[in-house]
Amino acid sequence: MAVQLQLTQLELVPGQRIVLRKVNWQQFEDILEELSDHRSSRLVYFKGTLEIVAPLPKHEQVKVVISYLLTTLLDELDRDWESLGSTTLKRQAMQVGVEPDDCFYIQNHALMIGRDRIDLSVDPPPDLALEIDLTSRTQLSAYEALQVPEIWRYEQGGLQINVLRDGHYVESPVSLTFPDFPVIEGISRFLEMSRTTGTRPALKAFRQWVREQLPK
Repeated sequence: MAVQLQLTQLELVPGQRIVLRKVNWQQFEDILEELSDHRSSRLVYFKGTLEIVAPLPKHEQVKVVISYLLTTLLDELDRDWESLGSTTLKRQAMQVGVEPDDCFYIQNHALMIGRDRIDLSVDPPPDLALEIDLTSRTQLSAYEALQVPEIWRYEQGGLQINVLRDGHYVESPVSLTFPDFPVIEGISRFLEMSRTTGTRPALKAFRQWVREQLPK
């Protein structure tokens, strides 16, 4: 006799993950509804396999600082943006659902003003997604199915940029969104600075550094 448990009965310790296999699309939708938005876990669904991850505190700290650095850069470059945070990006036709650590509409920002939900069967995917690979590794195949143009991934070795080319991600030293800006150098340097001086001083120093990189 199979034992049935409600997912709300499971408590994930930060840093742990659960992998469920042979999960169909309706079950995935039901799990999303059962867990609701009031949770700290992140979900990735890809062709029948569901991974539920509870991020570590360091994961959340890094995510917040990189997101702040990114929006500071956008502000200094006078570029508009809309963030949908960790909203669930999903497409039933592709059997995929992903919850990024953060995601941004930049080129397509105007389409997302005032929106808190998206339908990727008609809406474009985010222009840039942020993933912190300290608890588990980003499933790039899921993002490839959604055709997200650019992913920033942070792991212990630092920041890595992956750009979509011919349907697959390749590592790139240059950002599609900021082709003329040394993103990896700047984000890595001031993220590290935030750990010793604090977030606000690091952001202030980063803003000044960005201004120094811009053409006079």
